[in-house]
Amino acid sequence: MIALREKIGYGLGDMASSMFWKLFGSYLMIFYTDVFCLPAAVVGTMFLITRVWDSAFDPIVGIVADRTQSRWGKFRPYLLYLALPFAVIGVLTFTTPDVSYTGKLVYAYITYSLMMMVYSAINVPYASLLGVISSDGKDRNVLSTYRMTFAYIGSFIALLLFMPMVNAFTKGDTSLAAQQYGWTMSVVVIAVMCAALFYGCFALTKERVKPLKEKQAPLKDDLRDLIKNRPWWILLGAGVAALVFNSIRDGATVYYFKYFIVEDGYKTVSLFGVSFVLSGLYLAVGQAANIIGVIVAAPISNKIGKKNTYMASMLIATILSVIFFWFDKEDLVLIFTFQALISICAGSVFPLLWSMYADCTDYSELKTGRRATGLIFSSSSMSQKFGWAIGSAITGWLLAYFGFVANEVQSEEAIQGIKMFLSILPAVGTVLSIVFISMYPLSEKKMKDITDQLEQKRAESVIKA
Repeated sequence: MIALREKIGYGLGDMASSMFWKLFGSYLMIFYTDVFCLPAAVVGTMFLITRVWDSAFDPIVGIVADRTQSRWGKFRPYLLYLALPFAVIGVLTFTTPDVSYTGKLVYAYITYSLMMMVYSAINVPYASLLGVISSDGKDRNVLSTYRMTFAYIGSFIALLLFMPMVNAFTKGDTSLAAQQYGWTMSVVVIAVMCAALFYGCFALTKERVKPLKEKQAPLKDDLRDLIKNRPWWILLGAGVAALVFNSIRDGATVYYFKYFIVEDGYKTVSLFGVSFVLSGLYLAVGQAANIIGVIVAAPISNKIGKKNTYMASMLIATILSVIFFWFDKEDLVLIFTFQALISICAGSVFPLLWSMYADCTDYSELKTGRRATGLIFSSSSMSQKFGWAIGSAITGWLLAYFGFVANEVQSEEAIQGIKMFLSILPAVGTVLSIVFISMYPLSEKKMKDITDQLEQKRAESVIKA
């Protein structure tokens, strides 16, 4: 039985990761086009190149983490040593240097690549913790629920407060230099919070699950096991498609409100002296709804199964996303309502994916006698990065194709394209995700058999020792 203190501690780690992840997903594209002043197509290409490389970097981190031995375990040391670099490089990513266009482009490639690498280096071990805190399937479902709940709380805070912080630091100055300063300082605040949360996760968690064999298997054996792990391939495809869905919607949201809704024409909503813009409220509503999805995922999946819950959620999200395209700019109530409903569906699938990756680890251990937790969990991060890479690249390229021009009134073609980013295009991702997950073979009954057999083998190995 995992104590509440440790469940919360585990959740703090993804709260930290998600605060930056959502800033990247929702604001980095528009930061690069409207504040950093790079062309949309160039940004799309940069996202694809850097993220594809970074996706390949994730398994390397998993392999190294699996071979880490320390008094703190295999995975927790990464939280301790990388929390500060994670924060510092995040700030540098949102900093605009006073150099030429070529210099800015090189700077963007370097800082963003470093950010994604350090994100992998801390997030892959963090994700792998789920597989070694407990071997019980229900414990993992609960831990995944805490993880995703805290992740969405962190995202909610970051998305709700980010633009108000930018406005506070700029003090009403709309000049480009003031905007650049405001964005950087706002990220500084978020970065400090992220580092503190990672330290909390390190302090409150514990690694318990030990592999059947203490001797580390050769790397080629781990890789061969992974390639033969059919459930892993299925989850990889489903995860990539789900992140394409999320990244397109998140990355286009600020464009949607800035250029289609024209949020500057609406009064800001003030609370406790803080003024919130429509796009920030929309994103925050999505995060709050994601939390609802996370909370309902565990009890529903415990009744009807993870696979059925996943497929139903993605099917509903597909239908709602297609309908979303037909809303006009005055339909704010419907726009916010559908954002909440779609986000509930999106929120429910990610804790299921994390839990299913843990199941893949057990499945592989039973088949091979080797446990490559870090390598398998790195694939979850890899699918996130790769899906995000595809979604962001598509967004940048299609913005250019539709004729988008930063900080100008957009053409009708550009507006129609921006509308598609929150509706038709994400629906393609949900359909693909359904297709992949329909082939997932590890049912709850099968996993119970696998867990029982592993427990028996572990008990026998203890007796022999």
